[in-house]
Amino acid sequence: MSTHSPTPRLTRRDGLRLAATGTAGLAVAGLASLAPASAVGPADLPAERPGPRPEPGVGLTPGGVAHVAVTATTLWVDPRTNRPGIDDPSLTNPVDLDAWNANMEDTETRRWLTGELESQAVLGSEVIVDEIDGDWAHIVVTAQGTPRDPRGYPGWVPTIHLVVDDGFADHAASAPTATVTALTSTLSGTPSGNHPGVDVSFDTILPVLGRTGHAVRVAVPGGGRAHLPADDVVVREDGEQPPLPTVEDIVATGERFLGLRYLWAGVSAYGFDCSGYTYTLFHHHGIAIDRDAGDQMNHSGLEPVERVDIQRGDLVFFATEPGGDSIRHVALYLGDDQIMQAPNAARSVEIMSLTEYDPTGEYAGARRVRLAR
Repeated sequence: MSTHSPTPRLTRRDGLRLAATGTAGLAVAGLASLAPASAVGPADLPAERPGPRPEPGVGLTPGGVAHVAVTATTLWVDPRTNRPGIDDPSLTNPVDLDAWNANMEDTETRRWLTGELESQAVLGSEVIVDEIDGDWAHIVVTAQGTPRDPRGYPGWVPTIHLVVDDGFADHAASAPTATVTALTSTLSGTPSGNHPGVDVSFDTILPVLGRTGHAVRVAVPGGGRAHLPADDVVVREDGEQPPLPTVEDIVATGERFLGLRYLWAGVSAYGFDCSGYTYTLFHHHGIAIDRDAGDQMNHSGLEPVERVDIQRGDLVFFATEPGGDSIRHVALYLGDDQIMQAPNAARSVEIMSLTEYDPTGEYAGARRVRLAR
């Protein structure tokens, strides 16, 4: 009988930590600064309906539905574990995600988030409230699939990031939608762009109330209405799905984020982690895959592909050790031994050689998403 202890099975969180704490190398120059977050929130936008406006953080009840009322809310593993003076801009309403990123220029400061955060959810996202603990709420994000909870992706957020708004919910259930295609845009109080309000990220989806000239009028969680430039969104009728994308559509969308600094748990144009990047690329084109890398490989129903058969647009996965079954990383295969990825806290969205990325043989498999080929 062997006297060696068996190798402990690594959890999903352990595996992702290894990905985010990888060694630095081949960083790509960062994107130019995104538009700074405004100090104007939804409450400053014109009212969408007469009567009292729903207030963020008010009326939240366990089992109830709410919507995200800030540019993007960050889901924490536990409440009140944030770092004063560093994470503050991500916890206010409105949030200032540019300031938060600026507070984490240092790799170790950014890497600290590894294992402390769960995911993010952008403005207008539907959530189910599970628990209220002071000024924090435990929620699940219904659009983000995970085997951890059949209702959606779980985590803790500040209560002031959520609003119970029946009017917005009604619009979200039956109105046409505007999906943000710009990397970022800004809600404004007028069609001409005057009275700028909340910044919005790529892949934010809001109900459409009408169109005016070169702008689209949208409902905003919290009872407001606002305008987005028509060039920054694509409008679809209620129930209309995006056209099935081609491989080149997915690759072109991914290339728009080259140089964007990695952010653990990120799913917005202010930063991605590895699986948040792949999740968002496909979600933007109407394809649902699970939020996390291991679940994208094993629980999203995607077609397995042998390594000799991988094609441009396939997802490739990496384990925590050669031959291991705990998945720590996912990337988009581009062909010719090239991958596009959000690698770890020291780096940015980049293109590099699969062989160079994986010198120790941690490649764990590939999956193919059904696309228009």
